[in-house]
Amino acid sequence: MPELPEVETVANGVHARVHGQTILSVWTSNKPQTFKSPPQEIAEVLTGSRIERVHRVGKTIVCDLRRAGKRTQFLVHLGMTGRLLVSEAEVPLPPHTHAVLGLSGGKELRFVDARRFGRLSVASEVEEGYTGPGKEPLTIPLEDFVALFRGRKTAIKAALLNQSLLHGVGNIYADESLFRAGIRPKRQAGRLTRAELARLREALVAVLTHAISLGGSSVSDYVDADGVRGFFQLEHKVYMRTGEPCLVCGAPIKKIVVGGRSTHFCANCQK
Repeated sequence: MPELPEVETVANGVHARVHGQTILSVWTSNKPQTFKSPPQEIAEVLTGSRIERVHRVGKTIVCDLRRAGKRTQFLVHLGMTGRLLVSEAEVPLPPHTHAVLGLSGGKELRFVDARRFGRLSVASEVEEGYTGPGKEPLTIPLEDFVALFRGRKTAIKAALLNQSLLHGVGNIYADESLFRAGIRPKRQAGRLTRAELARLREALVAVLTHAISLGGSSVSDYVDADGVRGFFQLEHKVYMRTGEPCLVCGAPIKKIVVGGRSTHFCANCQK
């Protein structure tokens, strides 16, 4: 499933290509799994709206729209295999296309999702707009970060994946950040020291920022707005490297399950 860096990359790419344009037409597949808002409502809200900004909130791509002075939002959650692509109108539609927005610039914004775990919705006449379920990991102050985990008995890996705490962090970047912070994934979150949490926050921001600069990690279906794969998977230190030597100490990378999720770590480097 695309995580924060992948969603950020897609949102930035779409924004660069479509902001300022008007949505002239909307087609949907009407597959019920794909739509949180009724397809007819999506078409009514989007048609004639000007795209002012496309950005990321957690793992959701948010399109800020304006029509007749009213602000609305189009929300896209990529799910596991969702793709948001900007294409020339004459390019044939890929299989599993579920929405096509015809734009005033002549191109189309297409949502493609083979497994249909992605979701599309609209919010009409919004004020503050969509804020997501948790805190933003790239900008959360240290004191707020420490407070998130105070008294929590869950494993720190599971806590990092809790979207109501930090939205946008998924399996890849939780593993990579814990490795760089030198913290074992099964450590109880509430027992980590302030110094350890400060180290983890710094590692998390560094990993996410670097992954964004490399276009995210393409370990499955993820591609950016142009259909191009990311490159951060080439720099994974532990994720999906079970049995391979640690790039720091040479010990074999181990794989366990934490909170129902596959978890990769170095037993020597992480304490």
